[in-house]
Amino acid sequence: MKVAFASTDSIHIDEHFGRAAEFRIWEVGPDDASFRGVVQVSNVTGDEADRIESRCAGLADCALVYVAEIGGPAAARLVAKKIHPVKSKDQAPIADTIAKLQEVLRGSPPPWLRKAMLK
Repeated sequence: MKVAFASTDSIHIDEHFGRAAEFRIWEVGPDDASFRGVVQVSNVTGDEADRIESRCAGLADCALVYVAEIGGPAAARLVAKKIHPVKSKDQAPIADTIAKLQEVLRGSPPPWLRKAMLK
């Protein structure tokens, strides 16, 4: 499944969803993970709904989006598009987060994650 990470340094999950100018995209499976590229998000001038929609559109292929913070309206919009937002605590390294996600995928993923994997 494709997973997006909001990062300012390409190493840590340290960016707010609404401020992210780009997202790192990884293809993550139980046994392997590979970097797929960067999605640039245009900073649409307009209201908050337009900015949220612009980011959601760029992440349409992703099942999960890891962020440092996210507001309620943005989280709801992602969920409506079947993209699950995940808040990362303490600016976790992307590599560590991928390893933990793979460990969960190899075991018995929770129902919300099994549903996200079907995307």
